[in-house]
Amino acid sequence: SFFEYQGLKNRWLALGRMGRSPLKLVPTQGLTFWRPLGSGSGNGFSIWPDWSTFGLITVFKSEDLADLFLNSRTIKQYEATASSHSHVLMHNIKAHGKWSKQEPFISEIAFDENKPLAVITRATIKPSMALKFWRNVPSVSKSMEDHEGLIYSKGIGEWPIFMQATFSLWKSGRDMMAYAYQNEKHAAMVKKTRELGWYSEELFSRVHPFDVRGNLIKF
Repeated sequence: SFFEYQGLKNRWLALGRMGRSPLKLVPTQGLTFWRPLGSGSGNGFSIWPDWSTFGLITVFKSEDLADLFLNSRTIKQYEATASSHSHVLMHNIKAHGKWSKQEPFISEIAFDENKPLAVITRATIKPSMALKFWRNVPSVSKSMEDHEGLIYSKGIGEWPIFMQATFSLWKSGRDMMAYAYQNEKHAAMVKKTRELGWYSEELFSRVHPFDVRGNLIKF
């Protein structure tokens, strides 16, 4: 889920929900994993925060329970003060790695290169590697701009600088694969990641979206 806010008051309330989320106050049936997320400025892949855009990732045991949550009073608190929002409902294809020592995404469907595809990455950056990492980010993020098949992308995270995640939504798996394997900047970043080992924890997940609700992401 992504929410955009206008005005100082609404943005302050959104920032407060990062630490005092309504999900902490009310039990949510079927919820197996969740994290409140801030975002980076510009296209999101920046060391500087974007105080107008916040995210929320939730994992449920079933579609019905996820749908129940999206119509609950809890999620309405996020939407009430937002100028725009979107919820992307997804089935996981494959994931490897961990998020806060957990494996939140369970593989449940097969990959189809013709279907829309989203990619979620998350990493904890080693403090000693943070400077090198952020020096390389601008060129990679710029290479994604206006790339064929890209619908939406945003850099997100639980903590600035050290706990970072990304979300990108593509028209098809084929479009995403073309970017991942044919874009020189992205390939160079992957190579440096392997060579330098600048993450203490990382996760990569591919998912097929099956529904997008709201007015922020044009799907």
